[in-house]
Amino acid sequence: MSKTMSFAAVHFTVAFTVGYAMTGSVLVGGALALVEPAINTVAYHIHEQMWARFKSARHDGLRHPLPQM
Repeated sequence: MSKTMSFAAVHFTVAFTVGYAMTGSVLVGGALALVEPAINTVAYHIHEQMWARFKSARHDGLRHPLPQM
C-alpha cells in the first residue's frame, strides 16, 4: 500500500501542475489534482491486485486465471 500512496503523491502533484499550466486556474488545477489521481490511484491498486492474481495463477499453470464472464 505504501507504493500506492507514493504513486498518489506524485500523481497529485503532476495533475495539479498540468491543470494549472493549461488553464492558469488554481481552482481547476486543484480540482484535477483531487479527482483524477484519486480515481486513478484506486484503479492502480485494483490493477496491482489483479496482476498479482494473474501471475499467481499463471505460475500454478492455470489457463484462465480470471473468472470468465
